[in-house]
Amino acid sequence: MKIYHPFRIALSVLLWLSLATAAYAQLTIEIIGGGANQVPIAITPFKGEETLPQKVTAVVAADLVRSGLFRMVDSGGLTAIPAEPAEVQYPVWTARGADALAIGSVSPLPNGYWDVRFRLLDVAKRAQLTGFAYQVTTQQLRSTAHKIADAIYEKLTGDVGVFGTRITYVVKRGTRFELQVADADGYGAQTVLASNEPIISPKWSPDGTRLAYVSFERRKPIVYIQSLLTGSRTVVANFRGSNSAPAWSPDGGRLALVLTKDGNSQIYQINADGGNLSRLTHTGTIDTEPSFSPDGQWVIFTSDRGGSPQIYRVPASGGAPERLTFEGGYNVSPRYAPDGKSFVFIQRNGGRFNVAVQDFVSKQTQLLTENGIDESPSFAPNGRIILYATEIGGRGILAAVSSDGRVRQRFSAEIGDVREPAWGPILKGQ
Repeated sequence: MKIYHPFRIALSVLLWLSLATAAYAQLTIEIIGGGANQVPIAITPFKGEETLPQKVTAVVAADLVRSGLFRMVDSGGLTAIPAEPAEVQYPVWTARGADALAIGSVSPLPNGYWDVRFRLLDVAKRAQLTGFAYQVTTQQLRSTAHKIADAIYEKLTGDVGVFGTRITYVVKRGTRFELQVADADGYGAQTVLASNEPIISPKWSPDGTRLAYVSFERRKPIVYIQSLLTGSRTVVANFRGSNSAPAWSPDGGRLALVLTKDGNSQIYQINADGGNLSRLTHTGTIDTEPSFSPDGQWVIFTSDRGGSPQIYRVPASGGAPERLTFEGGYNVSPRYAPDGKSFVFIQRNGGRFNVAVQDFVSKQTQLLTENGIDESPSFAPNGRIILYATEIGGRGILAAVSSDGRVRQRFSAEIGDVREPAWGPILKGQ
């Protein structure tokens, strides 16, 4: 079980791979729980998609089912597939129990692009709820399908969809470590960085264009920032001792991180270009695993200053820390929810380490998982799903649980241990 990032150490030489290098295998997802009050929705095959290498409707349906909030209504056996609202026979869908219906078309354009049209219809009211038209390349068809799923999710639940976002994680295959980025459904995994030594604690910049992470290539942990656009990287923190646990400020201009240059692990802040270092905590104990609040006013962190690992927060401008967790003798790895109203963390229960969420106002804690050795929780940008690492049969995999604990998923690769997940932001214009 990973507790304090600064102390997971081993060392050697990096092998760079470009962001365009595909991983050996994408993540596959197993849904192991469903939500209550699922919305019954039908999705007819989009007219013209039968010639595509990737069927748009299959991706949309998989996204919605994976959320646990939708029940797919059979769309087979139709004499004619509707592509426009005027072609929809609403009594058919009422009889099949659908509350909503998604229809659309995909048509080739002379310039090699595809015209993708989509409409979401309310079956009972026989009215359009939303729709759009895009001109996209073949390579963009899958991301367009995610946009359609996001539009459906937002219209029918009132929450922002995150199907079009990305995740990052570390895969260990033998002695090789790979920092990877993939779509939120595990598809299209790409290797950003490969090393014969550990890579840990990857964190997304708020604009989704950079990753901060810890590398051990120089026989000590050093914090780097790498551009996902150019592949270039810079050293942010290489002070005496350990440099670890980076966390971005909401504006992307600063990082909170953990240094041992003055003795024990303490929390500091530093500009993203490596300048203007300042110390935030001052104790003789271990302070680690910082996370900024969404408004940038607070930093939440793990500390054993009270005798056992617990969660605290401190003003980002400096000041006296406040203890937040009191249930149990072991609470670590805190991360703020996107709305700032709660935080997720890992709580030890007997011999298990599980994902829990605590509300700031009520101070009530809800345990979201029950078995295994869970670590590294990370909220989806809409706050509705928590991604984390766990173990099944002694092998590391990723898993996800809804913020109410009802919907659960498992992500696994064909080979290797998968650890250190972080969910990326919703990109502007997405």
